[in-house]
Amino acid sequence: MITVRRAAQLALCAAVVASALVGCSTDDGSVKVALLLPDVKTARYESLDRPLFTQRLDELGDYTVLYSNADQDAAKQQSQAEAALASGVEVLVLDPVDSAAAVSIVIAANAQGVPVIAYDRLVDGGELAYYISFDNDRIGDLQAQALVERLDATGASGGILMVNGSPTDNNAQQFKRGATAALEASGYPILAEFDTPDWSPNQAQDWVASQVTLWGDEISGVYAANDGTAGGAIAAFKAAGIQDFPVVTGQDAELAAIQRIVSGDQYMTIYKDIRAEAALAAEVVHQLVTGEPVTGELTLGGTPTTLLDAEVVTIDTIMSSVVADGLYTVEQICTAEYAAACAAARIR
Repeated sequence: MITVRRAAQLALCAAVVASALVGCSTDDGSVKVALLLPDVKTARYESLDRPLFTQRLDELGDYTVLYSNADQDAAKQQSQAEAALASGVEVLVLDPVDSAAAVSIVIAANAQGVPVIAYDRLVDGGELAYYISFDNDRIGDLQAQALVERLDATGASGGILMVNGSPTDNNAQQFKRGATAALEASGYPILAEFDTPDWSPNQAQDWVASQVTLWGDEISGVYAANDGTAGGAIAAFKAAGIQDFPVVTGQDAELAAIQRIVSGDQYMTIYKDIRAEAALAAEVVHQLVTGEPVTGELTLGGTPTTLLDAEVVTIDTIMSSVVADGLYTVEQICTAEYAAACAAARIR
């Protein structure tokens, strides 16, 4: 276990604050843990991952979470990691902006004897203590299969746009791989595809707008890798005055996406139990700090790993998934704007 002298903590706290690392503490009584998340454009990180992780750690012991969000800036995340390590954290939980660039963070932590948990996204190198995520190839396959089944059911005859995730995100490449295999086997042509920089909904919207101009009503479906890019795609169709939207996928079960599903703008999303992921990360932190054995359901590249399950959510399964699990209440989903659609879908 790493210990840091109080005097050193006092000297380093200013650097921590300057790097936007929330929770700088000089209290020797608590164990410092860094939680480094990648962006604010994906709603789940601030609304779910951070509070759920912190809550579970608080239940396990006396911990201080030094939190920072890199706002999709790999250099900023590097600085935040350096500040966290300088402040004396004993475990670093890292969801990398750039899976390749983050290797330097892991190497620096390794040099100081600080174990690193790769959270949600795998880092491309360095020695990791644990990897927690979902089966991302399977998620891509689930998204694509749901899209194909809906296209078959509606008798669609056009093609598909692929709005993939960030090219620097290892998960995005896995989603894309799983989805591409399923779509290529479906018989529906892939008209065009785009790797969305920084998972930006705005850039997804701009690209889809250009494809609407090019392909028009030949677009029957949109594989959108997450709910943010799905929202961007749908905004492009609305701006073009299209009334009958193509079938649009998503991922993360964001509240806005659930509401779009209720209204009929978005067909599906992927529900991943972030509570289980965040809680497991906190529990592994506690095991590492207390010296308990750390094991995973499988091993990837020598790293103990747990890959959690995910499920498809459509309008027919909102009540049995995100509502039944307590992710959202009916009142949160069925605001005045969506009340009539909720009633029609028997969401009550």
